[in-house]
Amino acid sequence: MKGVNKFGIVITKVLEIFHWVGVALMAAATVCSVAAPNWVKYFVGFDAKDCCGANLEVYGFEVNAPVVNGNADMTCFMLFGIGAIIILSVMAMVFRNLHLILKKSQNATPFQTDNIRMMREIGIFAIAVPVIGLIMSTIVRLVTGVETAEISIDTAGIFMGIIVLCLTQFFVHGAELEKDVDGLL
Repeated sequence: MKGVNKFGIVITKVLEIFHWVGVALMAAATVCSVAAPNWVKYFVGFDAKDCCGANLEVYGFEVNAPVVNGNADMTCFMLFGIGAIIILSVMAMVFRNLHLILKKSQNATPFQTDNIRMMREIGIFAIAVPVIGLIMSTIVRLVTGVETAEISIDTAGIFMGIIVLCLTQFFVHGAELEKDVDGLL
């Protein structure tokens, strides 16, 4: 079991770092979409000569940046970048919390108040990701038109968040039982 825990600690830290790198790259791409639109192709592999534009997607938030008069629509890139930064930041926090839970539980009980708080945050973050995607899709659609963003929601994140929030209640109960047992001794 210790090997699995160590593997989980390493993998969650790596995934957290990857998500923060993604945040930095999306921030750079978003700034480029406003300040230096010609550089956007280096971030998304898009050339303005493409006929169909670029289909951008992160955790269910999807935007199709069309070609308008031979140039890519940078408003779509900018709005997508803002949404992607928020979503990737939230997911980085999920992996950060997972890492901390595994690390704190390594030599102690998992029924700690900090672990319970972080599990609750993970549930909230998991629900927030599709909600952020839905809100940003609506904003993109209102600003750029109906062709660029499909308004949809990936319910997997919502269901996963509900499951984690339910599991959190078992950890609350476990912490109370552990406190009662410690009080008897």
